[in-house]
Amino acid sequence: MKKIILILLVLGICSPIFGQQSLLQSGPMVGYSEMMEVLLWVQTKETASVKFAYWEKNNKKSTLQYTETATTEAHTAFTTKLIAKTEQGKQYDYQLFINDKPCKFDYPTSFQSQKLWQWRENPPNFKMALGSCTYINEPEVDRPGKPYGGEYEIFTVIANSSPDMMLWLGDNIYLREVDWYTRTGILHRNTHARSTPEMQPLLANTHNYAIWDDHDFGPNDADGSFIHKDKTLEAFQLFWGNPTFGLPHLKGTMSQFLFNDIEFFLLDNRYYKSPNRRKTGKRQVLGEEQIEWLIDALSTSYAPFKMVAIGGQVLNTAPVYENYANYPDELNYLLKRLEEERIKGVIFLTGDRHHTELSKMVTESGYTLYDLTVSPLTSGTGSRAIEEPNRRRVEGTCVMQRNYGTIEFSGPRTKRELKITIFDVKGEELWTYEIKASDFK
Repeated sequence: MKKIILILLVLGICSPIFGQQSLLQSGPMVGYSEMMEVLLWVQTKETASVKFAYWEKNNKKSTLQYTETATTEAHTAFTTKLIAKTEQGKQYDYQLFINDKPCKFDYPTSFQSQKLWQWRENPPNFKMALGSCTYINEPEVDRPGKPYGGEYEIFTVIANSSPDMMLWLGDNIYLREVDWYTRTGILHRNTHARSTPEMQPLLANTHNYAIWDDHDFGPNDADGSFIHKDKTLEAFQLFWGNPTFGLPHLKGTMSQFLFNDIEFFLLDNRYYKSPNRRKTGKRQVLGEEQIEWLIDALSTSYAPFKMVAIGGQVLNTAPVYENYANYPDELNYLLKRLEEERIKGVIFLTGDRHHTELSKMVTESGYTLYDLTVSPLTSGTGSRAIEEPNRRRVEGTCVMQRNYGTIEFSGPRTKRELKITIFDVKGEELWTYEIKASDFK
């Protein structure tokens, strides 16, 4: 009891003054989770010193720990990232301090470190949430007419479902015409979206990872020719807590991480993409170097499920919008290389399309791939997808309303399985689908 009282006194919880809350712009947000460290992110409204205190959840003997102190500055949009040093397999509560004063929240602020289960026990069961296409209205610069974004309460519903991690599948912001050509506009758009009140509990209590798509990157359908892609890449790095950004030899947002026994491969489908309407030259989405890295990384992985996140649909056979089917040479090369290497357990996680569906491909040799598209979270919904000639669509999985998904991983190490569930904005189940690791041939 004395230990708990001491922690409360140190944090200032017993004080009637909760200090610098007015300086908080957005966050805190929990980023990546590893065994020995977790990333924490926050954005203030002006220059301020920030740090985090954290302690082991439900442990009266827990020692109070602190991150280093950082100073937020205007040139980085007053954002900062700090590292909480952890012990493996622990759950922690944390407290944000701004200018040495604690911030109080009416929702949980917690994180977890990954567990050292290898060679000791079965991997932990866990649940992830996922979705794409987050449009947050700003009437002063939006197009006239009916607001394109809405039903932001979906973020509250996701947070209440208590996922261990959230994967944002691109179009996490929508850069507008006023934003495209200046660093000021790009940072403003990221700040505006990240400050959505309904989003804050999800950011604060779930490990967040992200890829980007055209609207995070630049104008609609933007490609590698976009003159300010260095600025949008900088902004993506400032606002997200992925473990890495790009490869040692290749710029971009690519990354790779392990969450328990499931491996995630985050791809960049914009930085090296060729223009949609170019008539000559090589047509590509990822580029040869990125594809070869992906094949190498997948070949190295022992994960029962290998989740490959990319902004646009991969397996949809309809050559519409920016589906990979519009780039048949590179797509066929990618699929051929996967089959040649016989990489089992590959599931593409995609967004972009403003509808949700599951696609399944089985080759003549029995090689199996899936593509789970989850879209949109708050953007407008599509109207024609149900009529598309997607020959690989799993019957009954096309959803034409705002929605989000969860994937639950369970079972012993040698018999892992997953369950996909799609929900509407109120958290009502729309469909569910189960896949076993043994299903992949």
